[in-house]
Amino acid sequence: MSNDDLSPIDARGLSALEARLKEDLEFLCYPGKDWVPPRDGVSDVVIIGGGMCGTLAWFALATGGMRNVRVLDRADRGREGPWLDYARMETLRSPKTLTGPAFGHGSLTFQAWYRAQFGTRAWDELDKIPRTMWMDYLCWYRDVLDVPVENGVSVDHVDPEGDLLRLTVSGATSETVLTRKLVFATGRDGTGGPNIPGFIKDLPGHLWAHSADEIDFASLRGKRVAVIGVGASAVDNSAEALEHGAAEVRHLIRRKEMPTVNKMMGIGSFGFTAGFAGMSDEWRWRFMQYSFATQTPSPRGSTMRVSRHANAYFHFGKATMRIDPKGNGATVHFADGTSYDADFVILGTGFVIDPMARTEFGDTAGEILLWRDVYTPPEGEESGDLGRFPYLNSDFTFREKSPGQAPWLSNVYCFNYGASASLGKVSGDIPGISDGAAWLSRAIAATLYSEDIEKHWQGMQDYDKPELLGDEWEATDLETGTKTREGQVA
Repeated sequence: MSNDDLSPIDARGLSALEARLKEDLEFLCYPGKDWVPPRDGVSDVVIIGGGMCGTLAWFALATGGMRNVRVLDRADRGREGPWLDYARMETLRSPKTLTGPAFGHGSLTFQAWYRAQFGTRAWDELDKIPRTMWMDYLCWYRDVLDVPVENGVSVDHVDPEGDLLRLTVSGATSETVLTRKLVFATGRDGTGGPNIPGFIKDLPGHLWAHSADEIDFASLRGKRVAVIGVGASAVDNSAEALEHGAAEVRHLIRRKEMPTVNKMMGIGSFGFTAGFAGMSDEWRWRFMQYSFATQTPSPRGSTMRVSRHANAYFHFGKATMRIDPKGNGATVHFADGTSYDADFVILGTGFVIDPMARTEFGDTAGEILLWRDVYTPPEGEESGDLGRFPYLNSDFTFREKSPGQAPWLSNVYCFNYGASASLGKVSGDIPGISDGAAWLSRAIAATLYSEDIEKHWQGMQDYDKPELLGDEWEATDLETGTKTREGQVA
């Protein structure tokens, strides 16, 4: 079902849903009691990223009574995350029934939001969630919860300042921000960036783009387009090129055959989500490495969106070795000695985890402990990509490679894709995101409380609001039975 097939939005239904949500939150005493001792001019938590992960993290913290929290996002309002940027699929891969960032509230689910506007029949007929509609839902989520996202603000650098962190920011504000805790809720590329293979280095920039780049697809009309890879992003960009009139699109695929099974989806469960972080390094590595090695296939709908075009081709066993300029285009050379001439190249090569690519850390990025620093896999389970993932503490915080060199990293939380090797799929993917946010908020609350333990102890001693006023009982002498209202024996 497309957006055009839907009846007009029922604003009354949405208003009723919002009223029900407000009442549900009131029943649950939301927001939680504000218990963190304030520090003048200091935020308790700053969240980088106002997309799904960032807004949900804020909601989880507010539910736990942590209200001195700022959310910063460099994007314009309504364009947070990838959904209107480099995400080019028609629909989400995830089943429509997943609760996503609802955090245990039925009225906050996509299903509730959709049915309130379009009805149960439309919901039953819906197959997958349209990508742009998911962004509409996330905007409503932010608005109905009144999440205070500060848009147009980029965090450029993080420095320690005593027991605090000083953030240098730019954009809508040029202030420096002091905070006790920092959360990177920065999505798929949150601990690295786009994977740019070395074979592209000799090709002029106007002849190629990564799938995460802004691409002028209209300029590809009538051109031969080479797409390196066959994952979800590669396929979605291929479809865009075809639909904008490319003369032909050829998927150049290193693998011998098409990946068809999403292994992680097959074992997804509450047990896996809850148990992954407690596994040994051997088992965590084994699960993740196998997932990488077998590769998550592109969605069926996205793949058919490409294959329905007669001028779309899938070439397997074509490992790209180098790409050279040739006239106004490029020649792609393969390991088997063959080549292909293209007018434009799109890299569907995904993202790489590389803390050194995060300029916010500066040179300290080199002090972040990685999986390759800790674990040596057995023969046959090697993975350079997996080895670059940060080796996190169980509370999402970074570890330092050399003890004492960057202890402030323990105040920085990796609530993005980079956490998946250590803690599982709880900080980016829709299925487990609410579990991850609950975990994160409890971890931050525990640390904040521990750091202020003396103030809480003093507060306990200073608390003097009586529950009994003195008129609720009479003291009685055990031998005479004499009573006095003042509590004194006559």
